[in-house]
Amino acid sequence: MDKLDAPALRSRIESFARAQGISRWDLGAASSSDSSVQVDRGEAKQMKAAQRSSITVRVWNGEGLVGITSTSDLSDAGLQKALSGAQDASAFGNPDDSPAFSPLATAPLQTLEQPLHEPRGILELLTSLKDAERQLLDRHPALTTVPYNGLAERSSERIYLNSDGACRQQQLTTASVYLYARAEQAGRKPRSAGAVRLAYGAASLDIAGCINEAAERTISHLDYAPITTGHYTCVFSPEAFLDLIGAFSSLFNARSVLDGVSLSHKDSLGQSLAVPFLSIVDNGLNTGNIGASSFDGEGTPTRRLSLVEGGVLQNFLHSEATARAFGVAPTGHAGLGAKVSVGPDWFEIGATPGAAGAALGLDRHAASGQNAAPGGGLVLIDSLSALHAGVKASQGSFSLPFDGWLLQGGEARSIDAATVAGDIRTLLNAIVGFEGEAKVTPDGLCPYVWVEGLSITGEA
Repeated sequence: MDKLDAPALRSRIESFARAQGISRWDLGAASSSDSSVQVDRGEAKQMKAAQRSSITVRVWNGEGLVGITSTSDLSDAGLQKALSGAQDASAFGNPDDSPAFSPLATAPLQTLEQPLHEPRGILELLTSLKDAERQLLDRHPALTTVPYNGLAERSSERIYLNSDGACRQQQLTTASVYLYARAEQAGRKPRSAGAVRLAYGAASLDIAGCINEAAERTISHLDYAPITTGHYTCVFSPEAFLDLIGAFSSLFNARSVLDGVSLSHKDSLGQSLAVPFLSIVDNGLNTGNIGASSFDGEGTPTRRLSLVEGGVLQNFLHSEATARAFGVAPTGHAGLGAKVSVGPDWFEIGATPGAAGAALGLDRHAASGQNAAPGGGLVLIDSLSALHAGVKASQGSFSLPFDGWLLQGGEARSIDAATVAGDIRTLLNAIVGFEGEAKVTPDGLCPYVWVEGLSITGEA
């Protein structure tokens, strides 16, 4: 991949901007080189390699209105055309929602420990994935295929520049592997489960751990049975709970608040949102966050931000524009655009330090019979599905199919098919404790989370 040269790019843009009479501009540039493979029963199913480069340019006119354009043509002619297009588009900018430069776009960045790895090459990736598929299928006679799988590596680079002197640049290499197995038995429904691993390079991927987790989770669902509809105490896996919080991240999103599509309001800060021992932090700088960015789309440094502390809503995620509207500093969660998007980086969820929260045990709680289920038992929710369709973030409601187990009488049995439903605000106030050490996942850090009284609908 051709490396982007931030100082050289800045010099070219400044020259072209002066020639066109543009005094205020910024840009975000990205370049990447990707290789990925998929296999099917020992044969290559798909092999892809791609190089991509793009630049997004914003220009402010004399009236303070902003225009934006994007291009993949990084030649002199392409950059000049992008500046000219953004300048022309600025005449149609929205005077009621005009972004500005982040006041933190030149602030110091935290150094991230992100080792750069040389690519292994697509043929070596193919060999590794074929071997992983074979090992996974050898784990159990019922494992017949691995219909969804992939091994990929990427080298990428990001740049942010503006006419006030900001100059950000970051290089990164990442790799990922996912294995999603399918098990079939005569007279029984097919069962599926999977696992994923991330690393800074393909040679560092825990492929063996991915194989073990995918096999264990899939095999554990072979012996399944229906569940009686009712209200249960549920235990969310770290992955499932992080998915749920991510689906309702508009609770913490200042852009969503200003647009009126969040359950939160401008005066919600300082109000109770959850049980008094819950802590939710957005921390893109956590060392467990493979692929962390040191700055956002506006050049604002990434930082640790407490969202919920002691059950109380403490902060919103901000861009420059939303921070200006709230009278606070940008938080480093912005994209780049005429109307800038805002989004979370990486959640840390657990007990507020010093708070009196329950530390529970699966066996102890199940044996005590402390639940509201019709036939007793505890529901362990392993993974949620259809988050795009089953969540109404602006209303707070959710109804989601899930994979999991019913823990009853000292035994765990996979649930045939079921849906968990509720309201996110009610759920956050029905948390009764956490189980075990917090687990690092691709989306964040979280322990098992216990919640009382959730509605479970079994298969009719």
